[in-house]
Amino acid sequence: LAVTLLSSFGSSMLYGFNLAVVNSPAVHIKAFYNATWYQRYGQGLAQGPLTLMYSLTVSIFALGGFVGSFPVGILVTQYGRNGTLIRSNFLVLLAGMLMGFSRYLGSPEMVILGRFIIGIHSGICLSVVPMYLGEIAPKNHRGFLGLVPSIFICLGVFSAQVLGLPELLGEDAYWPLFLSVVVVPAFLQLLLLSWFPESPRYLLIEKNNVHGAAEALSLFLGQHNVQDTIAEIEEEKRSLASVKAVSVWQLLSDHSVRFQVLSVVVINMGMQLSGIDAIWFYTNAIFENAGIPDPDIPYTTVGTGAIEVVAGLIGCFTIEKVGRRSLLIVGFCFMGICCAGITLTLTNLLGTECSLSLTAGVPFLMTAELFKQSHRPSAYIVGGSLNWLSNFTVGFVFPFLQMSAGAFSYLVFCVICFLVALYVYFMIPETKNKTFVEISHFFTSSRPTFFSNLPDSFKMVKLNGYGALENSSLEFSGSISNLP
Repeated sequence: LAVTLLSSFGSSMLYGFNLAVVNSPAVHIKAFYNATWYQRYGQGLAQGPLTLMYSLTVSIFALGGFVGSFPVGILVTQYGRNGTLIRSNFLVLLAGMLMGFSRYLGSPEMVILGRFIIGIHSGICLSVVPMYLGEIAPKNHRGFLGLVPSIFICLGVFSAQVLGLPELLGEDAYWPLFLSVVVVPAFLQLLLLSWFPESPRYLLIEKNNVHGAAEALSLFLGQHNVQDTIAEIEEEKRSLASVKAVSVWQLLSDHSVRFQVLSVVVINMGMQLSGIDAIWFYTNAIFENAGIPDPDIPYTTVGTGAIEVVAGLIGCFTIEKVGRRSLLIVGFCFMGICCAGITLTLTNLLGTECSLSLTAGVPFLMTAELFKQSHRPSAYIVGGSLNWLSNFTVGFVFPFLQMSAGAFSYLVFCVICFLVALYVYFMIPETKNKTFVEISHFFTSSRPTFFSNLPDSFKMVKLNGYGALENSSLEFSGSISNLP
């Protein structure tokens, strides 16, 4: 639990903080850009170029995350899960310095570069943290510990909203300090995380360090007798004896994991294309368009953040009861309904953020659960890169989409949410209380299809050898040659 809290505090909370940190000082940052442009070229920026420059500032964080997701496989193999998290904190310290001194040096480029660098950090950590937690957690607590980072993401968003109030750091004089606050949790994680051991699965399977794995398990599980868990990891190791860690290209070319890869693609892209990033990035502008008085907008924004934290806690404490699959289906359906409601009223942001917070950490958790050790790093590269690319797309395009389509822009998000919910219902199994080997065996033996979750009354029947109808399910494998 201590490792979960510390790794989530320094990584997931930073991610959430940087999603929302540019929302409150948006007016001040734009004014700084305009003033700097005037000093350099003798004229200010027009509305279009200014919107473009600010959209780049917002969305380049996601572009950095996209870049940071690619070296994850190499980093976790070379330095381990914990070692990668420790080293990534130096990126935050560098980014904080760039953003903190940007106005003093009159350089908007330092703000944009700082956002890009801290995006790289988040791209690395958002893949490594759930991988680390998924490997150290007992299977009956994997869902709970896997969703703890989502709570810290919500807390990061909430803390950015609170610090952005006019009474704190929301004034024009303080926005560089506001952007550089990220160095505080990074520094604490850098100091404390080195006291905790590496992932036992990494030590045993990839480094063949049985003694180190046993010591790590004893610390994580709080017991000396860890032979059962060692035996489970040894079983996974034996199943991977003839299989080396696969590259991204090998992962995409491996037909035995095509359903797992497709599922990771759908749920990771679906989470970002649900519209929640647009709300996080541009909350104040959306509330302004909804007609809320300007003095009340910061406090209304804080209210949405508080709702997110509560919803995240609900999701964390219910995931082991309701399961991952049910939480995803309910969350995406509710988000779709709320996006439709936003189109009608432009005020239903609370329900949208609440529904996302229920499911925010599930895609990262399921990426760890759907793959064995040999495929897991590459799976995180695929899921993480698409997650960040979708994040960048929404952050960059949304202001222009909103200018052209207004409230109807949320209908796009509505359709995506319902399509993802349908995919999860028909294609993804429940992974609660399953070992990694059991989950992988399900995909290779059961071959989930669009028809596998339909009621029996809808499944096809065939004639037996005596010409009578025989009730039996017709298994579809996705190939016509396999049909009877």
